[in-house]
Amino acid sequence: MPLRPPASILLSLGLPLALAGCSGAQPDATPYRADRVPPARVTGPAESCIPLMQFRETQVRDSRTIDFLAPGGRRGWRSTLPNSCPGLTLERAFSFNTSISQLCQQDIITVLQRLGPGLMPGAACGLGPFTPIELERRR
Repeated sequence: MPLRPPASILLSLGLPLALAGCSGAQPDATPYRADRVPPARVTGPAESCIPLMQFRETQVRDSRTIDFLAPGGRRGWRSTLPNSCPGLTLERAFSFNTSISQLCQQDIITVLQRLGPGLMPGAACGLGPFTPIELERRR
């Protein structure tokens, strides 16, 4: 039975969200690849929270990096987790609970693992600070 807490936001493959800081002994199933983290220009100081309504999508870049992108997909925030989050790179989907209208660096995300036709909770990881970014244009 899938978890459906009333205040949770479920991110599926169509709407992946950034995850942060996990501490787990198990390595991620997909190895780190530097080419998954596109270059970005930092546009301001790191923030501890971002409003939920300010980002439309997330891109899991690797087991420690998630981009929360505003409408248009070039500007947003990059959260670098303090530790690798097991299963994040492979599954690229997670959920989180919040009782406020913001996502904060101390919030915990849960990796969603695909098992048959359903989803099961995986590793729980804490988010890192949110650095405002603008993704560089591809050449």
